[in-house]
Amino acid sequence: MRLEKGVVEVYTGNGKGKTTASIGLAIRASGWGLKVSIYYFMKTGGYGENISLSAFKNIKQKFFGKDYFLTKDENIAKKYNAVLVKEKPPEDYVKLVKAGVEEARKEMMSLESDIIILDEILTAIFYGLVEINVLLNLINDKPENVELVLTGRYAPKEIIDKADLVTEMLEIKHPYSKGIQARKGIEY
Repeated sequence: MRLEKGVVEVYTGNGKGKTTASIGLAIRASGWGLKVSIYYFMKTGGYGENISLSAFKNIKQKFFGKDYFLTKDENIAKKYNAVLVKEKPPEDYVKLVKAGVEEARKEMMSLESDIIILDEILTAIFYGLVEINVLLNLINDKPENVELVLTGRYAPKEIIDKADLVTEMLEIKHPYSKGIQARKGIEY
């Protein structure tokens, strides 16, 4: 099976579920024999979904992240030993993300995959790891029969305007506010 018409999907917002929604789509597509390529930005693997998806023969996964977090908040940087980004992010991180986007573009243009998921790419824009124009060009160049999925907080208006489907995950309550840390199998 091949897609006749692919669209651009965006999962954004400050609530939980953006990656989970894209993974659900990947599993659904896999069930119909579609090929999926997932490019994880700002993640290094070791999450429950990565482990599970490795069993699917028609889902490929690649990681373009570092083993530290980026933040623009000084308090979070101190509390979680994260890298504070005030103006420019680390250059090696920018190069890594650029390489990931280029690889995703090649895969998209090759038509080998029916669905291309760029997980956390919108967050990467927010931290200056990739320029918005790079993503806008990717959207503009998307072949007709490829589904392109972009996830992450802080979706720029320009990306939202270009997308065909936009879902915003809105946090109403979260266990973090009660001091409950991320739990294996639930948050990662």
